[in-house]
Amino acid sequence: MLMVGVARVGNEPVARYTPDGKPVMDISLAFDYGRKGGDGRRPTQWVNATMWGERVERLQPYLSKGSQVFVTLSEPHIETYEKKDGSGQGFSLRARLTELEFVGGRRDESAGDTADASGAPSASSRPAKAAAKAPGFDDLDDDIPF
Repeated sequence: MLMVGVARVGNEPVARYTPDGKPVMDISLAFDYGRKGGDGRRPTQWVNATMWGERVERLQPYLSKGSQVFVTLSEPHIETYEKKDGSGQGFSLRARLTELEFVGGRRDESAGDTADASGAPSASSRPAKAAAKAPGFDDLDDDIPF
């Protein structure tokens, strides 16, 4: 099963390494859903996502608390844990982050290259000159049946 949507990064992600040297990063993601309540806010679903591999090192400098991202998450599941205050069990929605694309500007509006989770630049980070050469509606044939 996949989860796809726009979320905000809920904490400052920090890369770490497994004992065998593989980069990994946990990212807290906030997804808004449903209707606005009386306070004018929509409910939020938090997902703790994990990103693996070289893309961790490439994306970490661009990910910060509040960044708006479009993500694809795989393997969503609920984990249980004992609450720190000893009041019983807690539940956490967890998933593996498989794709990530920046959709909002950085807070300082000096956004660098955007990239998917594989580290490849997204379409929005291509040079403007390449986008200007892309075919437009004027280049389409007039005999298209719709």
